Amino acid sequence: MSCNDFDFLLGHWRVHHRRLAVRLAGCADWVEFGGTSHAQALMAGRANVDDNLLELPGQPYRATTLRSFDPMTGTWAIWWLDSRAPHHLDPPVVGAFADGVGTFYADDVLEGRPIRVRFVWSDITPGSCRWEQAFSADGGATWETNWIMTFTRA
Repeated sequence: MSCNDFDFLLGHWRVHHRRLAVRLAGCADWVEFGGTSHAQALMAGRANVDDNLLELPGQPYRATTLRSFDPMTGTWAIWWLDSRAPHHLDPPVVGAFADGVGTFYADDVLEGRPIRVRFVWSDITPGSCRWEQAFSADGGATWETNWIMTFTRA
């Protein structure tokens, strides 16, 4: 765990998105689309930010991720800001890397009901990586993966 954990993500990426059409509803229909991401370091490497273009069919949009490292706890906090709701900042997921995999959790609300959110960063190489998001409606007993992003260095 260090402030260098996300250095792999710095630079320009092509992103393949695979997202469930409806979350936590037993849906098996996936929407696939492209996008780009550009990440850069901030605060002498203790934070980073990325600018994302998500080419969602019929509704492309931009979003930003802000990540910051707390050296006292050895954890990262990750916030998501979406241009479709520019005054809403999602609660941060918080976690760390172990054995090359980053796992991060938060409590949130989906359509009025409390959920747990999990982000996982994995399959990290110099030219590619994978991010996935999962939701749990039962406090983390079961998880539904609802979004997978595969990054390829541009």
